[in-house]
Amino acid sequence: MPENGRRGHLKLLLGYAAGVGKTYRMLEEAQKLKQQGVDVIIGYFEPHSRQATIDMTQGLEMVPRRKLLYRGSQFEEMDTAAILRRHPQLCVVDEFAHTNVPGSERAKRWEDVRVLLDNGIDVLTNMNVQHLESLNDTVWQVSGVRVRETVPDWVVKEADEVVMVDLPPQALLNRLRRGAVYPQEKAQQALENFFKEPTLVTLRELALRQTAHEVDIRYEPQEDSGVTGSPLLNNQAGSSARTGASSDRLLIHITADPSTAALIRRGRRMADFLDAECFAVFVNTSSGLHSLPPAERQIVEKQLNFARNLRIETRILEGEEVAETLVNFARRQGITQIFMLRTKRKNLPTVFGRNLVQQIVWLARDMQVTIVAEHRHR
Repeated sequence: MPENGRRGHLKLLLGYAAGVGKTYRMLEEAQKLKQQGVDVIIGYFEPHSRQATIDMTQGLEMVPRRKLLYRGSQFEEMDTAAILRRHPQLCVVDEFAHTNVPGSERAKRWEDVRVLLDNGIDVLTNMNVQHLESLNDTVWQVSGVRVRETVPDWVVKEADEVVMVDLPPQALLNRLRRGAVYPQEKAQQALENFFKEPTLVTLRELALRQTAHEVDIRYEPQEDSGVTGSPLLNNQAGSSARTGASSDRLLIHITADPSTAALIRRGRRMADFLDAECFAVFVNTSSGLHSLPPAERQIVEKQLNFARNLRIETRILEGEEVAETLVNFARRQGITQIFMLRTKRKNLPTVFGRNLVQQIVWLARDMQVTIVAEHRHR
């Protein structure tokens, strides 16, 4: 933290696809702030050969990128250390969800942004809704594209302000066709794949809902909160949302099934919308994870680490009866909802004629049990 203890203010511009105008809007705001006397720099900017956007950088100081060698090729990344030395009032950072090249101090650009914020620098940045971790499976089902660069939901929740940059899908498609988003050859490929109107309509709806949710969780009457926004980036949404704690508590049942990752995302997203506590629980029928077959142990550890990265509290329980152990824990913790994967038919051990899902539904009759089927791209 800086000497005055002030953390930087984070404003996030959210879109639903490339070309809606996030970077242009970000630079437009930066230009206005500079005219007002704010010390503004560009920490990272990706031009994508869009001349109108490039023109918006005129007159703004740009920190040179850091060059890194990886596997014989040279890459350029945001130079976080140089920005800290320069220490502006406001830093503009393009492509919040970007993954840094191996060899960088941090794996993700959003981690670099948090360093700037921790040092009292305000940040204006952008991303598309499909990069939100909890929506990864939904976006894949809608578009057929598995987004690899994701941002945990808790990181977005830390933003002081989230604003949607909107453009109707037809207008975006028109921009794409006339070459304003990508060069003509790449634009044609995009039109045949990700940039189909039904896909864009669905993504836009997701972005609208997400933005509404982000505003809602921050809304609180100013006279009650006593919070003042950054003098540079107006925090229209306030600072916090809830007037009281949620009565809901969620439990996600962790297994060695690879589809558990989708279950974790589903549970995390539901917990966020309910403002509820969330647990991810694995039940081992023997002593310790080391007793599992190596392949199974690796998957379980990966799922538990994934849950921790999403700021879900994890527990490993031991018990001969999985259903009884899980439900007893749930009852002690005051769990109101249990999220489970539908058990595959070939893996259906039964107790008194009931498989695991049926056992838990039977034992947890005072709780809501949500059984999630494995989703495939339609």
